[in-house]
This record gives sequence, structure tokens and C-alpha cells, in this order.
Amino acid sequence: MSPPNEDVNDENAWHEACRERVAQYLKDQGVVHGRIGEGPAWSVPGVMSVWAVESGRAPGRVGWWVLCGDGPTDYVSSQDIRSPREAVRAIAQRWQMACGYLARGEAPPDFELGSPDSRRQLAPLLESRAEFAACSASAARRAVPAANSCAVAA
Repeated sequence: MSPPNEDVNDENAWHEACRERVAQYLKDQGVVHGRIGEGPAWSVPGVMSVWAVESGRAPGRVGWWVLCGDGPTDYVSSQDIRSPREAVRAIAQRWQMACGYLARGEAPPDFELGSPDSRRQLAPLLESRAEFAACSASAARRAVPAANSCAVAA
């Protein structure tokens, strides 16, 4: 068993790596934004984290929620989504809808994922991540759900 400080250090390092991925992802997507939270707004450490990102148009307000972790990085506007869990639910629903397209080798209508040659292989992976995200967002009202409370298929 690891000493407690080592676990905290590992979690902090994982969160920092996710924060860097969020920053790069938003840059690659051309999203105009302000500051990214110093830490996740919600997370299942080592699996997924949700980051509050300041609006580029309304400083001091959350403009975007970004999901990052063991799966695709994705984001949603905070306009109709007020909490990190709502953001996870919205992204999980979008991923679940996309799985049918990917399974047929088609591009989902509202986002890009992988190359045309990899779509069929990505469908079951995205489906397992979507199911885990939906389960985690719906878990009992714990601040951070236990990573093993929702199974993740490889």
C-alpha cells in the first residue's frame, strides 16, 4: 500500500496533466475562454475530471465545462448547464448518440472523433466511456464517486 502522501501526489499530478490537456484541447478547438480552474470542479481521480472554464465574454463566470480523463476530451457550454454533473450527463448523452453513427462507420453530426477508418473500432470504446460517465454523474450525491462504483470496460 502506498503512503497517503504518495496517493495525493499522484492525484495532484494526474489533475495537473488533465488541466494541461484541457488547455491544449481548448486551444486546438479555437475556444475563446478565460482562466481554467486550478483544480477540477468534479472528478473520479485517475478516470475523469470536469473543469470549469471561465467565459471569454463574461469574465468571472463559467463559460464552459470540459471533461477530460481516460477517454475523449470534450466540452459543453455552460449556458444551460449549471453544474459539473449536468455537464457530464450532457456529454455522455452526446457520446451515446454518436455511438450509433460510429458503429455504422459514419461521422457523428456534431463532433469529430477518430479517422473514417477507425470509427467502427471506436464505437464500443466510446460507448463504455459514455456509460461510465452517465453512471458517475448519476451516482449517489457524493462529491466524488468511487472509481469502482461504475464499471469501465476496456
